[in-house]
Amino acid sequence: MKNLQGKTILNNGVKMPWFGLGVFKVEEGPELVNAVRTAIIHGYRSVDTAAIYGNEEGVGQGIREGLRETGISREELFVTSKVWNSDLGYESTLTAYENSLQKLGLEYLDLYLIHWPVEGKYKEAWRALETLYKQGRVKAIGVSNFQTHHLEDLMKDAEIKPMVNQVEYHPRLTQKTLQEFCRDHDIQLEAWSPLMQGQLLDNPVLKEIASKYNKSAAQVILRWDLQNGVVTIPKSTKEHRIVENASVFNFSLSKEEMNRIDQLNQNHRVGPDPDHIDF
Repeated sequence: MKNLQGKTILNNGVKMPWFGLGVFKVEEGPELVNAVRTAIIHGYRSVDTAAIYGNEEGVGQGIREGLRETGISREELFVTSKVWNSDLGYESTLTAYENSLQKLGLEYLDLYLIHWPVEGKYKEAWRALETLYKQGRVKAIGVSNFQTHHLEDLMKDAEIKPMVNQVEYHPRLTQKTLQEFCRDHDIQLEAWSPLMQGQLLDNPVLKEIASKYNKSAAQVILRWDLQNGVVTIPKSTKEHRIVENASVFNFSLSKEEMNRIDQLNQNHRVGPDPDHIDF
């Protein structure tokens, strides 16, 4: 975790960058392509998208441009996408994977996730992910937005344990119980919306800690993620912000500061509750 290329080792031995670029709500177009290209040029090696974002083609183009400009190989990148709820099922998940690859213009994904734990559907989808994994079509498989009870239910029948669980995670939603479960079962926790959609950037506690290190509140939150052993994928399309977000490897928060940030928890979500989804 010493630099932007630092990696965690997943439970199947695959290495995944601790830090990456998220593209949720970034529409297809030049801004998206440029954001992905810019991130790769500035040292990012992980990009996270999803079928429902409707931007896989632009992400793929940005990846190709970034690889061309940096001269690095595809194998040095870690690309994630996710199967959407309407495609959960054995055959439909296999088809969704092929569609994502085609849009991205890639031969494989590094990580493929079930986007939401839709009751009665995610087990068949997981069987499809296991098939893709066994066939060597994807390097790692995992889930997103799964609570502890979803993981327990999935693992009752699964042949392969999820390698990643990507969830909403920020100082107002610290998910300590879920994090402990994932740690105990060697499932890597990953944060989406780590900056709580910008709602925490004026928080006095975070600003006070940030001023001590001559950092921004955003950088303090992202550092807190990393020191908690959580992979993080902040979203930005602006070059200066892409660079700033990643400038979190030259300082460390003290134990006391980590605890102060933990105490901001209110179990408050900005996204849907995984136990009450109707989409």
